[in-house]
Amino acid sequence: MTTAFITHPDCLLHAMGEYHPECPERLSAIHEQLTACGLYAQLQHYQAIPATREQLARVHDSAYISHVEHTAPRAGLAYLDPDTAMNPHTWNAALLAAGAAVLAVDLVMRREVDNAFCSIRPPGHHAERGRAMGFCFFNNVAVAAAHALQAHGLARVAILDFDVHHGNGTEDIFRSEPRVLLCSTFQHPFYPFRGADTGNAHIINTPLPACSDGHAFRAAVTRDWLPALERFQPEMIFVSAGFDAHRDDDMAMLEWDREDYVWVSREIKRLAEKFAQGRIVSVLEGGYDLPGLGDCVAAHIDVLSGNE
Repeated sequence: MTTAFITHPDCLLHAMGEYHPECPERLSAIHEQLTACGLYAQLQHYQAIPATREQLARVHDSAYISHVEHTAPRAGLAYLDPDTAMNPHTWNAALLAAGAAVLAVDLVMRREVDNAFCSIRPPGHHAERGRAMGFCFFNNVAVAAAHALQAHGLARVAILDFDVHHGNGTEDIFRSEPRVLLCSTFQHPFYPFRGADTGNAHIINTPLPACSDGHAFRAAVTRDWLPALERFQPEMIFVSAGFDAHRDDDMAMLEWDREDYVWVSREIKRLAEKFAQGRIVSVLEGGYDLPGLGDCVAAHIDVLSGNE
């Protein structure tokens, strides 16, 4: 199988302070691990292009897009919420992060590649239609899913979110859009303190208590995600690929390991081959323990690329 690896060096320039966990070194850790294990040379490499305002406006209010643009500082940091700050490079990096996901859709839909992984930052799944939060400015996976629906005419797409935090922004954007199935596992109660009781027929939220291990995660996916996906039969699968539920990640309190990410990646790939002609676009979200992040992203890509 052919897997696209989409990134951009300018995503390294966005920074929110010396000790902020969502740091440029996250992308460097992924690159280093892919190189060390020999995967990097086997991927098809693409440089992200900026998302257009039209693409962003499918999922974000126009006034909000303008607010983010005008908040960008010429020097120092400008805060959109207590955890989410812009430096002079953030606006460009945020456009490239969303644009990478759009490019991934186009490449997969044109059959230039079988699937794609977007190694980008800032992440996106906390960004709501009109609000930045949780390190996120634009909802990259939502921009991509809307692009698949509107530009490529797909009828049904699924977003699978295994980040340790609930994908509140993605839910906010697609709550009234039955063409999008959102399945999200997350630690609860935990930031952003939402999702435990806000699901509906196409929003499948599965909260997990602190200290849940990989067995609990696999059981939840098997019980909640897989039947919903079998019923929905998506034509494309998107992944909000957060790796902060790893046992070594001190940003949260779940206890997953590398093999749990391998397992869920295999299940996603199996379902994509069954219903979606193998079409998968995976977009980086969280993951703050750098060795664990690099290792688990490499394992995830290994499954997507068929090299495992």
